[in-house]
Amino acid sequence: MSNLSGKQIVLQQDDRVGTILINNPERRNAISLKMWRDLRAAAQALAAADRLRVAVIRGAGGKAFASGADISEFDTQRDGVGAVMAYDHAVAAACESIGLLEIPTIALIEGYCVGGGLALALCCDLRLASDDAQFAIPAARLGLAYRYDMVARLVSVVGPAQAKEILFTGRLFDANQALRMGLVNQVSPAPVMGAMLDESLETIAANAPLTLAAAKHAVAETMKDPGQRDMARMAELEAACIASDDYLEGRRAFEEKRPPKFVGR
Repeated sequence: MSNLSGKQIVLQQDDRVGTILINNPERRNAISLKMWRDLRAAAQALAAADRLRVAVIRGAGGKAFASGADISEFDTQRDGVGAVMAYDHAVAAACESIGLLEIPTIALIEGYCVGGGLALALCCDLRLASDDAQFAIPAARLGLAYRYDMVARLVSVVGPAQAKEILFTGRLFDANQALRMGLVNQVSPAPVMGAMLDESLETIAANAPLTLAAAKHAVAETMKDPGQRDMARMAELEAACIASDDYLEGRRAFEEKRPPKFVGR
């Protein structure tokens, strides 16, 4: 385990799973400017790690995934256009680093997931929520404009009509409402959240890493304008899967009626 930012961002690698813990429970895991920078560093460390198959981002304490940016810093860190732009750059850099991870990513959401916390969760591939989770983007109540890239991620997940409802009202949505919107993939009673996460991790980690990377890249390319899609890269990833030892192992395992043992090459 390695700790960043005085243990407010904790990075852990356990076998095939990497975990980023937002560890500021006394402030409902509000994220300071330093924590945003450390989130970026944690994501970069995961990108450089060997053998990882999947990554999880979660909040400490069970009461919040992240209640948003730390508002107590706004008078010093977000006072004026230049300061706001610098702060937003740190947020965007953290989110981009998580979004660029080649392995699947899961946001495990308990309690509040608000503002910048929801922006962070939207950077992940999957979102699993406890039944007491609550979601909101209160920018309209603070007089702030939500960044285009964050709005685009929201729209890509829930569609334009529901994105407008979230942004225009600034109100809290419960876990079941979030599930109906498509904002989260699964909802579970809080006491069995661990079992839901373990099942997802085991299922994903057991699959072929090259195939998962190709699938993640392909989905990302579908969100681009047709002229901007990197079809050459997609062909490379497809060819790498076909030429891999894992493809051979997958066929053999199917024929022998046993679980495959993929190695990522």
